[in-house]
Amino acid sequence: MLNAVFLNCTLKRSPAVSNTEVLARKVIEWFDTMDVTSEMVRIVDYHVPTGVTSDEGEGDEWPLILEKVKAADIIVLCTPIWFGVRSSVAQLVIERLDGTYQERNEAGQYPLYNKVAGVVVTGNEDGAHSAAESTLFNFSHLGCAIPPNADTYWVGDAGPGPSYIEAGQDHAYTKRTTRWMAHNLVHLARILKANPIPAEGNTFEEEEAHAPHMG
Repeated sequence: MLNAVFLNCTLKRSPAVSNTEVLARKVIEWFDTMDVTSEMVRIVDYHVPTGVTSDEGEGDEWPLILEKVKAADIIVLCTPIWFGVRSSVAQLVIERLDGTYQERNEAGQYPLYNKVAGVVVTGNEDGAHSAAESTLFNFSHLGCAIPPNADTYWVGDAGPGPSYIEAGQDHAYTKRTTRWMAHNLVHLARILKANPIPAEGNTFEEEEAHAPHMG
């Protein structure tokens, strides 16, 4: 059985209703049909200070979240759009994940190797493509594999207006991309579970030691 962690980067603390979480739970509904266990983590419910290490000390609760990420086969970052870009909380999560660059798995790879990543985005006006492209690239750099159609989103009309909960749950395109995303994430995760990416040749440390000096 596969397991997934959803990192909800809403700015709203529980128990406030999160439109982003409602769309993310549509993905979870599809996961449920494919024997994938899912956990939703609302980042703002934890004390997660800014930083680029895996533990910033002084009550930092990011290590608790990071353990969930490392244990997952599928990682889904869920973000609202604010001023046309992903939320500050989503940016914080990516910055904290930067700390994993200092770690290696048993094969000498980054610890997020053999995990699959996807993105859920909601908001008004525009910015969904920008939020998805930057986030998926970040996850790829961290070691995750990205299948086709690895994002689903809903955006309303320009200016203030109805939210996803109020106006977007029956949107045909969003429903289709949600289904595609769920199936593609699970398909690739199953492949990687059965056939992990092998460590070919040297470890990263050895490669870096023998890399030509570019200064």
